[in-house]
Amino acid sequence: MYDIIIRGGTVIDGSGSAGVIADIAIADGRIAAIGTIAADAHTVVDAADLIVTPGFVDPHTHYDAQLFWDPAASPSNVHGVTSVIGGNCGFTIAPIRTRDADYMRRLLAKVEGMALPALETGVPWNWETFSEYLDQLDGNLGVNAGFLVGHCAIRRYVMGEESVGAVATAEQIQEMIALLGASIRAGGLGFSTTLSKTHTDGDGQPVPSRWANDEEVLALCAAVKDHEGTTLEAIVDGCLDMFSDAEIEMLAQMSAAGQRPLNWNVLTVDSTAPERIPRQLEASSRALEIGGRVVALTMPVQVPMNMSFGSYCALFMIPGWQDVMNLEHDERRKKLADPATRTELEALSKADSAGVFRRLGDWHNYVLGDVYAPANADLKGRKIGEIAAERGNGAFDTLLDIVIEDDLRTVLWPIPSDGDPKSWELRSKLWLDDRAMVGGSDAGAHLDRMCGAPYTTRFIGDCIRGRKLLGLETAIKMLTDDPARLFGLRDRGRIEVGWHADLCVLDPLTVGATHATLVADLPGGAARLIAHAEGVRHVFVNGVETVRDNLATGALPGTVLRSGRDTETVLP
Repeated sequence: MYDIIIRGGTVIDGSGSAGVIADIAIADGRIAAIGTIAADAHTVVDAADLIVTPGFVDPHTHYDAQLFWDPAASPSNVHGVTSVIGGNCGFTIAPIRTRDADYMRRLLAKVEGMALPALETGVPWNWETFSEYLDQLDGNLGVNAGFLVGHCAIRRYVMGEESVGAVATAEQIQEMIALLGASIRAGGLGFSTTLSKTHTDGDGQPVPSRWANDEEVLALCAAVKDHEGTTLEAIVDGCLDMFSDAEIEMLAQMSAAGQRPLNWNVLTVDSTAPERIPRQLEASSRALEIGGRVVALTMPVQVPMNMSFGSYCALFMIPGWQDVMNLEHDERRKKLADPATRTELEALSKADSAGVFRRLGDWHNYVLGDVYAPANADLKGRKIGEIAAERGNGAFDTLLDIVIEDDLRTVLWPIPSDGDPKSWELRSKLWLDDRAMVGGSDAGAHLDRMCGAPYTTRFIGDCIRGRKLLGLETAIKMLTDDPARLFGLRDRGRIEVGWHADLCVLDPLTVGATHATLVADLPGGAARLIAHAEGVRHVFVNGVETVRDNLATGALPGTVLRSGRDTETVLP
């Protein structure tokens, strides 16, 4: 007798092959049989008229801290994600010395938009080594979770306060290499780093990894090749816009040095800048020339976003805005009321030097979300351009008048400029390029500003009922087998006999996600954006049901994905 049989669903196995109607039997957490199964089971799931897919693999998350207060990894779990990769962008919370915990909490609050009260009260911070960190998570997970080892944590551990502002000595680089090796032997999946100017710590200084020279970065990448089942991830300044020649060469050299694939986040697509795609993919082409492999992550949906002048978001990253946006709250508010400052900020937001952030400067198209001052009570849901016309004022001035009245708390909804048919056509072609891969949710980060976790169900719904730019079987492969193979996940990503029973049962007529809403459910009472699932009938992780009818069951059958044990080596 089997543990579970899923009967009569259309099985889309993740290989890209056409779906077939079949039964799936599960025993001891693995797929025991596929086909017409006459045997009995303790539990039978009727999947008639439903589709059965492998569990989704999210290659770019920041659940490193959240899993302590939310082991289910919500809301990714209810959207069919059964495996997540954390430790991206050079940011991990291990290894760490006790004296550096406050620094790391403030860094994550600033650069990844995590609520500081949640980090302070929802995470135990009672480990030092990477091994101790992973042990804290093992046995208390609702999803499978693997973690890269972050450059910032390694540098801070070895160099202390000198990690900000100093170039590492040869001896310190060797210490970092040794620490990285120990962390990988404990189960770390590889090495991640950031060299992006958008990443600053809680003191407004460049994060530790940004002080590293090329010698340090390449030495740490090279160390990864000595360990089985490892990979690389990196962020550089041009990731959100267009790479410089030096960045293209650096990404390629990093992969070649480590003899592992390197992925980066995120390739944005906009028909107003069609040259961005070929330019960004040059890093992949250059890597191939020198024996490496660079993979661009790209999102297949538009991500719901909130903006605010009061808490860190993309507005803070507009080139030239940092001197104002990094001021303390009262000083920032005072500056934003100054006419000369307003003129300067508006000009900077529309300048060529703003790059990809120019899309944020379309101020008249912003829609007001939550407002707080009595004077603004009737403005929620209205477009700034309409209000500005009524007031006989400019759009940017009108927006800032409202924001200041709300003490900078106003929630702003930018209207994406990349939703035109040409942009979607460019995306659909990019998805099929071997140099790119679907992903980049940033789930677990920017909690009150964006909600990328539902990209899986939104993408599937779009392929079935929406734009239909891609076949369903191909889309499922992109969400499952493609990322699993990039990271070398053993026996995950496809529906095959003997593989782990990470499975989704979906209703093709309704699968999708609701609109994102703010929910104050974080430790300390902070809010985050949540989008609920639709049409997700069942999710199984290692053969245990974790989601039923769009809601988590509370089961915690996930495992820490450790390099070598749960991953195999993927060469460039």
